[in-house]
Amino acid sequence: MGYALAKTAIELGAEVTLISGPSSEIPPSEAKLIQIKTTVELCKAVKKEFKKTDCLIMAAAPADFKAHKIHGSKIKKNEKLMELQLQPTVDILKEIKINKSDSSAIVIGFALETDNAIANAKKKLKEKNLDGIVLNQPSETTAFESDSNEVTLLLPRRKPIHIPLSSKEKISSRLLDIISEML
Repeated sequence: MGYALAKTAIELGAEVTLISGPSSEIPPSEAKLIQIKTTVELCKAVKKEFKKTDCLIMAAAPADFKAHKIHGSKIKKNEKLMELQLQPTVDILKEIKINKSDSSAIVIGFALETDNAIANAKKKLKEKNLDGIVLNQPSETTAFESDSNEVTLLLPRRKPIHIPLSSKEKISSRLLDIISEML
């Protein structure tokens, strides 16, 4: 969705900075592209760019966890059971929430939910002090590695706005129409 949103925003006349990890997508040439590989790099880039933005749309899907211990060399195979300890990565939207009080920028998050989707998305909307959250519920025909999607936009004190299955470009256009009314 991030690349479709960037492309649509440019078509609508916006100046766009696209912060992206490795992707098979081709970024719009008109966008300022910042390439990152880790959640920490993403957080640093978002914090830096947030200071000069009117609207932040976090369509990224950064990892929620990382390995607690990184080994400097290959871990040899053996017949023993191995435990992998994970620790949470930085919560970028929570970090932005801290800085949001100094900014009038609109902040829209994305939530990928598989269980209790609406309730979990509403919880994130409130906890992270967002102006809106786009709920993704992955299926075989939507979300990652697909040209189509189906989403629900949740805004504080409003009924959820369901955008039915269609191309990511059409969904981006609808989302940006609603977001532009908030600016």
